[in-house]
Amino acid sequence: MAAVVPQIIYRSVKFLKCLLIATLLFCTTALKAQDNYEIQVYGSETVEKGRTMVELHSNYTLNGSTAYVAGQLPTNHVEHETIEITHGWTPWFETGFYFFNAIGSGGRTAYVGSHIRPRVAAPTSWNWPVGVSISTEFGFQKSAFSANTSTLEIRPIVDKKWHKLYVSLNPTLEKSFKGPDVNQGFTFSPNIKGSYDVTKAVALGLEYYGSTGPFFHYYPFKQQDHQLFLATDLDVDPRWELNAGIGYGFTAIADRAIAKLIVGRRF
Repeated sequence: MAAVVPQIIYRSVKFLKCLLIATLLFCTTALKAQDNYEIQVYGSETVEKGRTMVELHSNYTLNGSTAYVAGQLPTNHVEHETIEITHGWTPWFETGFYFFNAIGSGGRTAYVGSHIRPRVAAPTSWNWPVGVSISTEFGFQKSAFSANTSTLEIRPIVDKKWHKLYVSLNPTLEKSFKGPDVNQGFTFSPNIKGSYDVTKAVALGLEYYGSTGPFFHYYPFKQQDHQLFLATDLDVDPRWELNAGIGYGFTAIADRAIAKLIVGRRF
């Protein structure tokens, strides 16, 4: 037992150093995850070493903005198609690449931008009581689709499964480096998921996505973004990932109704 404790401490310190180094490296240039292009609460697991996951995120705004807002195109009846390619380099490190696209009338069909997302996770061999990982996401996107065209996202991920119940917390921080929010510091954008295995292949649950404003200096509720999705996960084959949901926005700045679908394949 005496020999095990120092080993656990050493591994924990090593992991925290990796998180710190990753954060410092990726803070130098950045980009915010495009709103309603990738609607997903992350689990803590990374893609297996040597394997690649290809995902298509399809999100359709059933009821969104109908006028230009601060130079940005309306979101009503626009389909967002995002291609995500993630490769596992080690059992605890992966890198994801995103290609954002919009399809809509009135000149709203376009390539929007791209992101890169490195992520590290606590290895399962450490036997922590919860799954833990952290990702950083950055890149570029066009000003017609996002007022802040250069931002950083730091996403801690903590999840746990108790028999049929699954919970994941993503207390995300976002920072603008180019755009109207450049002087606001970090914005708090919490994402939460809870699901229950109805059968071996089907899980039903709720997914919450929010943006409350600068950390410790939150906006009034009416100026915040709060969306709740009724979602399902289908586990029909270990090679495939399927998630679908319908969401509702509770505040004036949030799109009122969005349908989403995620289809992923491991190679």
